[in-house]
Amino acid sequence: MLEDDRIKLRALEPADADQLFLWENDPENWKVSNTITPFSRQVLTAYIDSVNDVYSDKQLRLVIEHKISGEALGAVDIFECDFKNRRAGIGILIADPANRGEGTGRRVLSLVLPYSFDILGLHQMYCNILSDNERSLRLFEAFGFERCGLKKDWVLYNGKFFDEWTLQKINHRPDDGN
Repeated sequence: MLEDDRIKLRALEPADADQLFLWENDPENWKVSNTITPFSRQVLTAYIDSVNDVYSDKQLRLVIEHKISGEALGAVDIFECDFKNRRAGIGILIADPANRGEGTGRRVLSLVLPYSFDILGLHQMYCNILSDNERSLRLFEAFGFERCGLKKDWVLYNGKFFDEWTLQKINHRPDDGN
């Protein structure tokens, strides 16, 4: 089970459709999700119903849930899973700004990275973080992600361009041949 003493990471459930509707349709999240149009509940419900398996879907979205209150704090996405080359992207959303800066992102990474490397068998993970998101840059760097490229003027949001960093973490294990 992907959990610690404060949070658990769990699969999407049909009951999450309303929460997902709020997160996906929040224009503040569009800056990092590259979304430009709202999603309907029907589309999101169909998405939840169609999620089967990380190997066939090439993605995995897990809800970050507070263990005591049961509150859905956000989501972690493992996406663009390329099992041939053993790599995937990762993104974390802590939905309510009031819940940010409380260590939830650290907890998520401490759970999901071992799962990704040891269970899914990935060799590397990457993330894309806007250059003005210093908190996220520090978080991922604290877990061994290294900046490997800067995309200039990459994201247009509210009439302003933002640079985006790509970071990657390579899992050097003796059985990887490295």
